Amino acid sequence: MARKIGLDVGDKTVGIAVSDELGITAQPYMTLERVGIRKDTGKILDMVKELGCDTIVIGLNVGLDGNDTPQTTKVREFRTMLENKMRSTAMKGIEVVFQDERFTTVIAERVLMDAGVRREDRKKYVDKQAASIILQSYLDSSK
Repeated sequence: MARKIGLDVGDKTVGIAVSDELGITAQPYMTLERVGIRKDTGKILDMVKELGCDTIVIGLNVGLDGNDTPQTTKVREFRTMLENKMRSTAMKGIEVVFQDERFTTVIAERVLMDAGVRREDRKKYVDKQAASIILQSYLDSSK
């Protein structure tokens, strides 16, 4: 079985998490500083190849009422760019899916607080922790 990669796409950063090879657990991996959608998606696809992932799970942040927000539109554009790049680089067989990400940042903050991470250090970890929660939700729901 191949790994899965989880993304928490924001305006300034992309939190990234990776599953174990059995697809049971998600671990925070890194936070990517955004420079532009083309370069960002290229770096992520390089990671997908390097880590041997067969699925990209992207957190979709719809509003509490279930409707799209301005950020939802940006995340959908990010997915479209990823899929276009995969077609042009012959990366076939990699699935790209959305996972509801409502409250993941709040949960990630709480996890870091409970772990005793100092407030000023939490910003370094919150995005990749949120990505880990998104990916773990996907893994749990696909069992």
